[in-house]
Amino acid sequence: MATFFRFFALCTLLLALLFLSINVDAAINRFEEINLQMKNLRNATMGDSENDQVKHEQAVDNPDEIAADVDMSIRNSTNRRNLGFFSCGTGNPIDDCWRCDRSWQRNRKRLADCAIGFGRNAIGGRDGKYYVVTDPNDDDPVNPRPGTLRYAVIQERPLWIIFKHHMVITLKQELIMNSFKTIDGRGANVHIANGACITIQFVTNVIIHGLHIHNCKRTGNAMVRSSETHYGWRTMADGDGISIFGSSHIWVDHNSMSNCADGLVDAIMGSTAITISNNFFTHHNEVMLLGHSDSYVRDKMMQVTIAFNHFGEGLIQRMPRCRHGYFHVVNNDYTHWVMYAIGGSASPTINSQGNRYLAPVNRFAKEVTHRVQPSNGVWKHWNWRSDGDLMLNGAFFTASGRGAAASYAKASSLAAKPSSLVGTLTSGAGVLKCRRGRQC
Repeated sequence: MATFFRFFALCTLLLALLFLSINVDAAINRFEEINLQMKNLRNATMGDSENDQVKHEQAVDNPDEIAADVDMSIRNSTNRRNLGFFSCGTGNPIDDCWRCDRSWQRNRKRLADCAIGFGRNAIGGRDGKYYVVTDPNDDDPVNPRPGTLRYAVIQERPLWIIFKHHMVITLKQELIMNSFKTIDGRGANVHIANGACITIQFVTNVIIHGLHIHNCKRTGNAMVRSSETHYGWRTMADGDGISIFGSSHIWVDHNSMSNCADGLVDAIMGSTAITISNNFFTHHNEVMLLGHSDSYVRDKMMQVTIAFNHFGEGLIQRMPRCRHGYFHVVNNDYTHWVMYAIGGSASPTINSQGNRYLAPVNRFAKEVTHRVQPSNGVWKHWNWRSDGDLMLNGAFFTASGRGAAASYAKASSLAAKPSSLVGTLTSGAGVLKCRRGRQC
C-alpha cells in the first residue's frame, strides 16, 4: 500500500509540473504577442499621417484600432478554444478556434466566429437556417431545382449550406451568390469542377469553406438567376475559381484550388474586407489577381489578408498580383513558383510578414517580387516590405517605399507568427478530412 501511495504522489507531481510548464509557455507566448503588438503600435504612431489616401467605410487606417482588434481577436480565440489540458492546437488562430471540437458537425456555425484579418467580420449564413444540398445537378441556371447548390445560394435569406453526401457539381453557368451565405463542405468530399465556378458580385458576407474547386471553364452568353426575384443575361465569364466583384466581407478558407481558365481567386472592382486563408493552391499560372486595372482607382480602398495558405506545386506567378490597395501577406508557405511570387502595379502597399519563400532552382527566378511595367523609377516609392520572412534557396525580396510603420497601418490585420512556424501553421492547408465525432 505504501508503494502505491508513493507511486500516486510521484504521478501527481509529474502532472503538476507538466501543467505548470504548459501555462508558463502560454504566458510567455502571450507576453511576446502583446509586446510585438505594442511595438508595432508605437512605431505606427510615430510615422507621418497619410491624409492623401482614399477613405472608405471598410478601411482600417487607425493604428490604435488595429492594435485593439488584434488583441481582441487573440483574447476571443483563447476564450473560444477552451481546449482543455492537452491542446490539439497548432498555433494557427483560425484552426485552433474550431478544429479541436469533436462535435464540429453540431457546432458548424462556430466557424463564423473564427475569421481573422480584413475579412474577420464576414458572418456568412451564421444567423440563418441550415440548407442541405442533396442534388449535384445544375440543369437549369434560370429555374434551379430545390435541393441543388444553385437553388440554395440565390435565396434572399441567410443560409448555412451543407452537403448530404460526396458529390461532383459541374455548373452549366457561373454560380452567382446572394448575400449572407456560407458554403460549408466539411464532412463531404465536394468538387466544383469541369464547368463554371463561383461568382460573388455586389453582395456581402459570404464564406466559402471546404471545397475542391478545379478545372473551371469559361462560360456565359446565357441567362442566369442571381436571386429569387432576378435573372438576366450574362456575358462571357473569365473562368475564375472564385471571382469577387464589388463585394465586401468575404472569407475564403480551407479550399483546394487548381487548373482554372483564368485566376484561382480574383477580387476586383472595389471589393474589400477580404480574408483568403488556409487554402492549398496548385497547378496554375495566374493564381490571384487583386485589383481590376491600373486606371481603376476605386480599388485604392481594397484591403485583403492572405494568411496560412500553401502555394504549392505547379504554380507560375501572381501569388498575388496587386493593384492600388492594401495587402497583408502573412505566414504563408511558398514552395513553388516559376516567374515570381508577389507582383504589383499602380502603387499597392504590400506588407509581407512571417512567410517562408523557397526559391526555384532557376537562378533567374530567385526574386520573390515583381513590379509590373514600372517607369522612371516610380516603383521605388511604392510601400513594399519584408518583415521576418524566411528566404530559402537564394530567394530575395526587393523592398521599396519610405519604410515608416505608419505606411503599413492599413496593410496590417493580425499579428504575424515567426516564419519558423510556417510549416506547422500551414500543415492543414486545403480541404480537411472531417468525420463525425472526430477532430477535423
